[in-house]
Amino acid sequence: MQGHSILFSEMTPPPNEEASFNHWYDEEHIPLRMGVPGFRSAQRYRSLKDASYLAVYEMDSLDTLQSPAYQQVKGQPSERSRHMLGAVSGFTRYLCDTIWQATAPHATADALGAAVLYPVFFNVPEAREDDFNAWYEQDHVPLLFGNQDWLMCRRFRIRDGEPGRWTHLALHYLAHEDALNSPERKRARATPWRARLASEPWFNAHYLLFQRQGARQTATHSAAQA
Repeated sequence: MQGHSILFSEMTPPPNEEASFNHWYDEEHIPLRMGVPGFRSAQRYRSLKDASYLAVYEMDSLDTLQSPAYQQVKGQPSERSRHMLGAVSGFTRYLCDTIWQATAPHATADALGAAVLYPVFFNVPEAREDDFNAWYEQDHVPLLFGNQDWLMCRRFRIRDGEPGRWTHLALHYLAHEDALNSPERKRARATPWRARLASEPWFNAHYLLFQRQGARQTATHSAAQA
């Protein structure tokens, strides 16, 4: 179900078409992509802050999006797809490669299916990337894992995307959103290492919060059964 690369895509349906949007996304938009070799799975989420929805697609690599099979799916939308894609707003699309991930010692094997997803975006200067990565992996995440609701962290390098000019994305998988108000998170945000990085002008994160929407869909192409 998990791949090396992801497509992170948000959109907000028209208020009077939310039910139709969800049915189209679940019954047409994702299933078509699950038939394309290179796609592993997709999970949908609904924002806990606004009316937007998120889909995180798992892929073998970003080359999947250049394949003839995907280009055919993307380039020949149905009338329903054309309508929905023309009616949505708040569209984002980020293409990312995995650089690191860790699962909390107390997490179960299904951490990827956590109820809450907490994405965090940063725009990190190339000269500060090594220090930033080391802080996140050696200092920040281990302290967050002190909370029993903090299950997994996956870190990505953003290769392309819009509308934000971000370089790094962290996906935090939580059993409950209360983890964000926990003493463990407060400690993770109060270390000397973080304070040093936070004093630099580029250290300005973009935070989102989503609740899992429906079941994970998995690949249906023949290669997935091998």
